[in-house]
Amino acid sequence: MAATTFLETPQGRRLAYHKSEGTGPTVVFLGGLKSDMEGTKAVHLEDWARARGQAYLRFDYSGHGESSGRFEEGCIGDWHEDTVAAVSELTEGPLIVVGSSMGGWQALLLAKAMPERIAGMVTIAAAPDFTEDGYWASFTDAQKEALETVGHVELPSDYMEPYIITKRMIEDGRTRLVLRSPLNLPFPVRFLQGTADTAVSVDTAVRLLDHASGPDMRLLLVKDADHRFSDGPCLGLIEDAVRDVMGTN
Repeated sequence: MAATTFLETPQGRRLAYHKSEGTGPTVVFLGGLKSDMEGTKAVHLEDWARARGQAYLRFDYSGHGESSGRFEEGCIGDWHEDTVAAVSELTEGPLIVVGSSMGGWQALLLAKAMPERIAGMVTIAAAPDFTEDGYWASFTDAQKEALETVGHVELPSDYMEPYIITKRMIEDGRTRLVLRSPLNLPFPVRFLQGTADTAVSVDTAVRLLDHASGPDMRLLLVKDADHRFSDGPCLGLIEDAVRDVMGTN
């Protein structure tokens, strides 16, 4: 296992990353909320890319994994800045962006920020606008009051310890919404979604498909797959989708 390398961003954050050299386009993995670059999908895709001689990048957002900062200090905009910094400093040429859960939102934000760099996109249980449509929309009056008075609320997770959701995360998320204005994805896109996902609904996947515009866009629903989407068959589907948007199937 190669040693972790670090990147200092223009915002003064220190991002941990692993980069594999190879031919382009570079595959970039964007992880989910409170996930890190040692997750099953991120590491599996790295092994797959290495076997193909394909360039690959995985990294930890600030407040995640080995990167600097605390999760509670971060927000969607900070992690977007991290993504732009990592891509700008560590890659050249066309990109295939693979975004999981919150990383799907980050992939869409990256597409708005630098569409000229993206040659294809794969999302896995993409969660665009979840701070508004998931968290804020479901908060009780007491939770909304706690955001104002305490500055955060705790939410249970099916997969790890509770999430600390801050007022800053909610307010910043409102400035990063992608489902309220035109979303053009002028490259091949494959949205992957499990029907047994309890964190991101099939309705969210269909809403994203309906809202976005682009010449080559498909949604694949996988019966009984959960939010992790990381068993053997699901990992194979991710590989297929990456090959598909690269035009190498």
